[in-house]
Amino acid sequence: MNRRTFTSAAALFALTACSNKFRVYAGPPVTSIVVQKERRKMFLLNEQDVLKTYDFELGFAPTGHKQVEGDGRTPEGAYYIDRKNPNSRFYLSIGISYPNNRDRARAAAMGQSPGGDIFIHGTPKRFRREPDWTWGCLAVKDREMEDIYAMVNIGTPIFLYP
Repeated sequence: MNRRTFTSAAALFALTACSNKFRVYAGPPVTSIVVQKERRKMFLLNEQDVLKTYDFELGFAPTGHKQVEGDGRTPEGAYYIDRKNPNSRFYLSIGISYPNNRDRARAAAMGQSPGGDIFIHGTPKRFRREPDWTWGCLAVKDREMEDIYAMVNIGTPIFLYP
């Protein structure tokens, strides 16, 4: 390894080691996520045991199941975590598998798009005191998002209730 490569590798390691954005979680696996929209509570579960509980903000029209793109609602029903975004414009984010086939069919029957890109994500400073400001996502504090990002794996079921 030449000196330049070694120096670059050492600098990258130092930056990674100092970052607290990406946490390591070594506890029991999160086997499901339960969201109670009206109560604004999200539970990370290992089987029946609650590992963590979080408060969150919803979309600007928080009541009801997401029907179409731009309605400001958050989906209700059974989905799963389908992606992780370490470079989210909302700090960190994990994607929810909305829309499913039923969601697509419902929106198509109305002649509209069901929308998509529903995430659990952090909260930028400008929205920290705003109630229900997202476009249908669940927003938590950035520090909480670090834990959620570390704890939740792709494929984890998520159940969103009214």
